[in-house]
Amino acid sequence: MPVKLLCDIAKISKSGYCEWLKNSDKKERDHEDYLLVKEIFEKGKSKFGWRTMRMRLKSDKQIIMNHKKIIRIKKKYRLIAKIRRVNPYRAIMKKTREHRTFDNLLNREFKQSVPYKTFCTDITYLPFNHRMAYFSAVKDIASHEVVGWEISPHIGMGLVMKTIEKMKNNKNLPLSSFDNIMIHSDQGFHYTNPEYIKAVKNLGMAQSMSRKGNCIDNAPMESFFGHLKDDVDYKNCKTFEELRLLMEGYVEYYNNKRNQWDLKKMTPVQYRNHLLTAV
Repeated sequence: MPVKLLCDIAKISKSGYCEWLKNSDKKERDHEDYLLVKEIFEKGKSKFGWRTMRMRLKSDKQIIMNHKKIIRIKKKYRLIAKIRRVNPYRAIMKKTREHRTFDNLLNREFKQSVPYKTFCTDITYLPFNHRMAYFSAVKDIASHEVVGWEISPHIGMGLVMKTIEKMKNNKNLPLSSFDNIMIHSDQGFHYTNPEYIKAVKNLGMAQSMSRKGNCIDNAPMESFFGHLKDDVDYKNCKTFEELRLLMEGYVEYYNNKRNQWDLKKMTPVQYRNHLLTAV
């Protein structure tokens, strides 16, 4: 009998019947694919995700299956992979042993009037010539003066350690000691590292840290990096050495020649000397 007549007798549309027929075929195909997926999944002790499943289907069964189909079948038949979770207590103990965080002593008190009392530090990214460089700096919050900096093609601990070393050996700082200076940073890996903590402690400095995920707590550094990226055409540097020389020139310019409205239209060095005279 014609399909249309049967559909009229059953009081269903022909298009609805064709859709049902198509889906019924799909269900049969899905079931065959499900058996293949289930076999591989169980061989993997219910730990395989879709990527491993796809690789194993190709290597063990010589079947190339679309990853979307694998995900759909796993979800449909509840083949949920058992994910090995990190032991939270072990993670806490490891962090306690190796890294430390410090209270936010600065607490957004960015209006400082005494130089060499409150420093802040951070790292920013400088992409150039399809490469990446990392710029670390220490800034005096009161005068806005950059008192130490380093640039590196790598973002390891050496970057922040050399920054601290340059700050300590800065001949332009009339300091005999760094005792009782606060240095504020975020909670990044570098600043919670025991090596950095020890170096800061040996200088007699007090550490302060932003709250986790709150960049506004270190706004002075964000401001400096923003000016740097607006003022410097670093992306057109061809070599790392060219970039280093550009940064060296900019820090010199920023400290000694760049007048700032918030510093009574003085440069950071001029304002530092002005504040020291007023103390």
